[in-house]
Amino acid sequence: MIKWAGRLIVFFGAAHTLGALLVEGAAGHADAWFGGELWHDDFSAMSAANSAYWLSLGSFGVPLALVGLTVLWLERRGIAPPLFIPWTLGILTVIDAVVLPLTPWPILLVACGLLLAGSRRAARQEAARA
Repeated sequence: MIKWAGRLIVFFGAAHTLGALLVEGAAGHADAWFGGELWHDDFSAMSAANSAYWLSLGSFGVPLALVGLTVLWLERRGIAPPLFIPWTLGILTVIDAVVLPLTPWPILLVACGLLLAGSRRAARQEAARA
């Protein structure tokens, strides 16, 4: 369960970031990003380049993939991921579902459920061995 949860989380984070960069065309604004055009951009009247940045590289996609990779790293070492990971990610996913219902949030909700169940099972097994 934990392995599948980690894989789903990595997939979701990578798909979000790569989808924004390639499918949505955010990468086309890279010259503005690295040219300093965002340094004084107004968040209340966000430019297309700024919006593309926050949809792609500045989004939660990259950190989310890192969370998934950390879950996989822990699982390979026989360490149960701490329960704050699925609970926090689950809360953020529910907020996402309410704010943006037409996004693929169910993938993350499944991953959170798998991670929660797997982490609890692993913690019980660790306690029984101790």
